Amino acid sequence: MTKGQIMKDPANIVTAAMLAIGDELLSGRTKDKNIGHLAEMLTLNGVDLKEVRIVADEEDEIVTALNALRSRYNYVFTSGGIGPTHDDITADAIGKAFGRKVVHDEKAMRIMGRMYAERGMEFNEARMRMARMPEGSVHIDNPVSAAPGFNVENVYVMAGVPSIFQAMLDNVLPTLRTGTRMLSRTIPCPFGEGMIGSALRAVQAEHPETVIGSYPKFDGKTYSTDLVVRARSDGVLNAAAEAVAAMVAEIAAAQAKGTP
Repeated sequence: MTKGQIMKDPANIVTAAMLAIGDELLSGRTKDKNIGHLAEMLTLNGVDLKEVRIVADEEDEIVTALNALRSRYNYVFTSGGIGPTHDDITADAIGKAFGRKVVHDEKAMRIMGRMYAERGMEFNEARMRMARMPEGSVHIDNPVSAAPGFNVENVYVMAGVPSIFQAMLDNVLPTLRTGTRMLSRTIPCPFGEGMIGSALRAVQAEHPETVIGSYPKFDGKTYSTDLVVRARSDGVLNAAAEAVAAMVAEIAAAQAKGTP
C-alpha cells in the first residue's frame, strides 16, 4: 500500500486510537470483535482511527500506552478490564494516568443496586467493582447490563464484551466532534501488485491529497488487485481515480502488445 498526505488543513481531520486491554486477547483465548466495529463506525462518522494497541492486564503497561495515545490523538477508546474480577484493573489504570482518585461512583452504585435488586441478586463486593471510576468521570450508559462505562477528558472507557461495547459506542458517537468524511472508490485491476507497484507509486506522488491502497487477490489461478482511492473531496477523489484507471489501462495495453 502506498500512502500520501491526506489533507493540508488539519482542522478538517479528527483522529482516534483504540487501546484493547486483556491477557485473553494476547493469548488468543478471545478473538477481538471490537476493533473492526469501532473502525467502521468511526469511519462512517468522519473520525480517522489511526492506531490500535493491545496490552495485557498490567497497570503500568496500560498507563504507558494510554498516556502515549491520549496525547497524540483527539480521542482514545478502550475496551475491556472494567468487570467484577481482580484482573479488571482498567479503572485503576485510568485513574493513575490522569492522577485522579478512583471511587465507587454514587450514580453508578444507584443504577447497579437497583438493577440487581430487580433481578433478586445480591449487589456484592465483586459487582460493586463495576461502579468504580476516576473522580469526575462522565458516565457512558450501558443499556445491556447497566454497569456504565466512563469518559475522562478525551478517553472513553468501555466494556470488552462486544454487545456491550457496541451499545456504549452508540451512545458515545453523537457526542464526538467529527471531521470531513473520507470518500472512497475502488478500481479493479487484473494484475498483481508486482506488476503495478512502480506505476502506482507515481500516481500516488501526483495526487498527494489522497490515500491509494492496493489489496491483492488470488482466485486459485491468477492474481489481481483492488485499488482503493480515498480522499476528502469529490474533485480530488475523481482526479486520482481517473489517473489510477488510466494507469491500469496503459499496463493492459502494454501487456497486449507484449511490451515488458
